[in-house]
This record gives sequence, C-alpha cells and structure tokens, in this order.
Amino acid sequence: MTTTLKIGVIGTGSISTAHLNAYAKNDDVTVVAICDLNEKRAKAVAETYGATKVYTDYKELLADNDIDAISICVWNNLHAEISVAALDAGKKVLVEKPLSMTVEQAKEVEAAVHRNNQLLQVGFVRRYSSNTKLLKDFIDNGELGEVYYAKASCLRRLGNPGGWFADKERSGGGPLIDLGVHVIDICWYLMGCPKVKSVSGNIYNKLGNRSNIKNLSFYKAADYDASKNTVEDMANALIRFENGASLLVDVSFTLHAKKDEIAVKLYGDKGGAELEPELFIVSEKHDTILNVSPQVDNLSFDFAQGFQNEIDHFVNCCLGKAETLSPVEHGVEMMKILTGIYESSEKGSEIQF
Repeated sequence: MTTTLKIGVIGTGSISTAHLNAYAKNDDVTVVAICDLNEKRAKAVAETYGATKVYTDYKELLADNDIDAISICVWNNLHAEISVAALDAGKKVLVEKPLSMTVEQAKEVEAAVHRNNQLLQVGFVRRYSSNTKLLKDFIDNGELGEVYYAKASCLRRLGNPGGWFADKERSGGGPLIDLGVHVIDICWYLMGCPKVKSVSGNIYNKLGNRSNIKNLSFYKAADYDASKNTVEDMANALIRFENGASLLVDVSFTLHAKKDEIAVKLYGDKGGAELEPELFIVSEKHDTILNVSPQVDNLSFDFAQGFQNEIDHFVNCCLGKAETLSPVEHGVEMMKILTGIYESSEKGSEIQF
C-alpha cells in the first residue's frame, strides 16, 4: 500500500459529509471514489471532493484494486452486508454506527474481520472527542476510582428526522439505535467496557412523528416524508454489567419536554464526572469535595472536530501507526445491548445474557 491512503466512500447522505470533510483535511488521504444509488448525487459529491470515480453499485467499488479503505455511510440495514463484502475484498473499513441490525449480523462482521485479519473501525465518534480523551485520561489514572454507575440522556422534544430514519426496515429502530447508541457507548467505553449481564428496557410509541407541530424547526432527512413513521418515540433502559456496574439511559425523537437535553454522567468511588453537556469533574481532596472545571478548548462534543479526530485515527490505523479505539468486538457488544432493550420491551421482562 502506498503512503497516501486511497479512500472510497459508500453512501452520500448527510453523515458522509462529515467523513468527506475530514478526509479532505488529512494530507495522507486521497478520496478516489464515491458510490451512491443516486448517480446524479454521487457525481456531484465526487466533483466537490475531487474523486475521479463514481459508482452506483458498491460491489463494483469494492472490486476496484485502486482503493485501500472505505467509509460506509449508508442505511443501517446495509452496514453488515457491505462490511463483510469489503473485508472479504481486502479493504479496510470504517462503518458508521450501529455495526448492524442484529447480533447475528454483527458476529458475521466479526468473523469476517478475523478470517481476513483486516481492520474494521466502528463509527463511535464520541470516543474520539477531545473531552472524552481528557476524561478517559483521568479515569485511567484512577481519579474517579471504580466507576460503578452512569446515567445518559439524549432527549429531543421534536426531532424525528423522517425518511429512512423513520423506516424501521432500513434503520432498525428510532432514537435508541440512532441516538442511544452514542450515549450508551460513551458511558460503556468510559466504564471500561464491562461485559453486559442483563438489560431491562421500555419502548414507547405514543406521539408519532408530530409533523403537525409548527413554529419549531428540526433536522429532516433528505427523503423526509411526514406520512411515514414506523419507529419508536422514545426508549429507556437499565443495563447491568458483570462487574456489578449499571447504566441508566433514556432517549427520544419526540417527547413533551421543555427543551432538548443531552447528559452523560459517571460516578465512581473516588470521584464523579459529567461529559455532557459540559466536561466537569467532581473530586474529593483533604476531606473537601471539589468541583473541577478543566481549562480546555472544548468542554463539550465538537461535531466537526470529533469526526476529524475519528477519521485521522482511522487513517493512522490503516497506515499501521495506531490501533483503533472502536474495534468490531465493541460493535458486537453494543448490538447485544441495543437489541436486548428492544427485546426486553417486547417481552415485558429483563433479558439475561
């Protein structure tokens, strides 16, 4: 492989822009090819980012020996399929979260990684944020002690993006699999990635997509259709781990709430911390409780910088300069948690692993 990493991007939806902007700023990368079912859109994106090849079939892109690595930015229901095909084609892979739609699919991707001895990085972008790195340094150095409890919320009062996000066949679910995956993962990562023991979850379909609401704007998918919605409004869960730690989470696309809210909190036997909405550490020194606010550029998650860090790390991994922070095994464990919450709600009982 040459020093310059040759990249292909599959899917030109909104998240691909974050990938492509970050690749464009990395001197070790050349974006060679763009693939999308919509050829017109693929050609426009290719022109914008200087890619010389355009495909409408991802299999043709994967057969291109000029491409070293790919970003998968398509609907959730194609993540596993394309990942396996790419790994078998000898490509290094960055796949957007979630890794798959089922645990079985996730394990198929894991098997493909191992049989090809190939790199796959799951797009848990918040792991690569500067505020996450700082807090992890504190945790790894024992400042919080044993982290035994965490709470995470990502609540939108109005925010069902519609389009494929609202189509369970393509997305696999609503706010749990779209938003929950991020806040669950970042807590789990900072807790040391303990094995999940059980989950007890609730899924609610009470409000629909609330397309009747006026005077309040929100993000809409490119294929937004107000008449279609087959995903949940909100979800909550209690997740227990084998080491005795626990995580409480709630997420929503729509909720009768005063305002949108994101919160990530961790509690240890020596200290505590908030990662969102702003990095904040609680400590105890000389029999006194201290509230510590680090002096850093970004106390919160910076979307553009987070993706830049993630893409730069992926490129370094591809070039043999680093190890991924979000390997396939973590993607499998996250799918156990997410699907377990859906199953728990459907059965009305706790799911044991």
